[in-house]
Amino acid sequence: MSTAKSARAKAVKPGADPNRLVVFDTTLRDGEQSPGATMNQEEKIQVARALYRLKVDVIEAGFPIASPGDHDAVKAIAEDLDEKDAPIICGLARSLEKDIRSAASAVKNARRPRIHVFLATSAIHRQFKLKKAKDEIVKQAVEAVTFARSLVEDIEFSPEDASRTEPEFLCEVTEAVIAAGASTVNIPDTVGYAIPDQFGSVIRTLKEKVPNIEDAVISVHCHNDLGLAVANSLAGVRNGARQVECTINGIGERAGNAALEELVMALRTRHDFFPYVTGIDSRRILPTSKLVSNITGIHVQRNKAVVGENAFAHESGIHQDGVLKERTTYEIMRPEDVGVEKSMLVLGKHSGKHAFKNRLKDLGYDLEEKPLVDAFEKFKTLCDKKKTIYDADLIALVEDQLVSSAPVWELELLQVASGNKAVPTATVILRREKAVYQDAATGDGPIDALTKAIDRITGVSGKILDYQVRAVSEGREAQGEVDIKCDFDGEVLYGRGFSTDIIEASAKAYLNAVCRACAKGDTAVKKTERPGHVAPKPVGATP
Repeated sequence: MSTAKSARAKAVKPGADPNRLVVFDTTLRDGEQSPGATMNQEEKIQVARALYRLKVDVIEAGFPIASPGDHDAVKAIAEDLDEKDAPIICGLARSLEKDIRSAASAVKNARRPRIHVFLATSAIHRQFKLKKAKDEIVKQAVEAVTFARSLVEDIEFSPEDASRTEPEFLCEVTEAVIAAGASTVNIPDTVGYAIPDQFGSVIRTLKEKVPNIEDAVISVHCHNDLGLAVANSLAGVRNGARQVECTINGIGERAGNAALEELVMALRTRHDFFPYVTGIDSRRILPTSKLVSNITGIHVQRNKAVVGENAFAHESGIHQDGVLKERTTYEIMRPEDVGVEKSMLVLGKHSGKHAFKNRLKDLGYDLEEKPLVDAFEKFKTLCDKKKTIYDADLIALVEDQLVSSAPVWELELLQVASGNKAVPTATVILRREKAVYQDAATGDGPIDALTKAIDRITGVSGKILDYQVRAVSEGREAQGEVDIKCDFDGEVLYGRGFSTDIIEASAKAYLNAVCRACAKGDTAVKKTERPGHVAPKPVGATP
């Protein structure tokens, strides 16, 4: 092993620890190749800045020869990140002189520039894409690395489609490019074809059979076509790779690349199995994920590992109860370690009373057992009506129970027919103690009809002075809150009702005001006077 080559290999390692991994982020190059993910120069600089704060070791800033804009963006990033601890700035190049010159021009002003040269080596690429023999591939690779090394000291070489390249030929190419000056050799699973055991074996073979392999860092670059990018990358690390190439949110060609956040947190969470460390500030993972998502317009799926909206969310009652008692029962990572404020107990139809009570306490409602049970039953009913339950829904639910506690009348059924060419009609069934009463009425609109029907049953009539409706939560399924002010023969009383159905919320609000009027006694209310009208009897009663 030559002294010069040994020094070069050590120089690209970010420390003396043999278990320290280099995190090579290619969000701005491979990630931008996702359909629709193109970024302008200012956006690329924003992402590069975020990656610097995340403390990645290498930023592959682009493919300079691809376009003048790409060249200028890589150059701008190289010049913008001028801090002493700035990461290596890398530009990609084919094994062609014009590509290499363009990459060198783009990264030359970086504190630590790198050129990443690649050339396909698999039989299928040699035959159909390059139409070159093995010896021609080796010759071109060596010439490209030699030329790049004359321009920039830090050179990385990738034998494209390495996972489908014959092992013996892959060893031959690797030995040749290291001898030519490559300080990092990247082994890409370009089309996501590899299986973890197989890919690990490829890295192990290189470690065992390439004589000068210790003069370079072995890197892995895995695609996710079979959903194995992270697993393959970790298998590579277990077998001797010390650089991992990845992207934020796993974006990239086709099904994407190995996701940085998944790699970093897998290494951290299973440190018992992977005794390796990175320099990543994991608390910056979620902010960086959101920035990339917003800039590229590629939204993260809800169930995405680590950074998905559901990654630290629990809806199952059993899981919620466990998390409330001891977080580690159902969480293997702390949400704050990736930049998430806290775990989220999602209240839905699978939630238990423990989580429901805990959320109400967070909102300032400490209910006794009986009202808690009643509120929980109403909550379950609400869950069947809407998918997402917001805190505002819970507040509305509790407030609805508080304003309707011990009611004189309860709404059992409401049916309204209305239209621009129909007479609005409302049928109402109310409960009073154990008896139920039914009546119907018409009106100028559905609200007028339902209030008249309530008047006919209760014998109490109020004049509506003010009527307001608003959504208490988000979305089309949002609950509506109706606030109503009524004059009962000089006594002004208020009512409030909540429901995902505005007509039902209106009926509840008016009935709430009627119940308040009834509670104040006959002196505060005016009995309806409808000549010839007989007050309705309980449904099913004998005439």
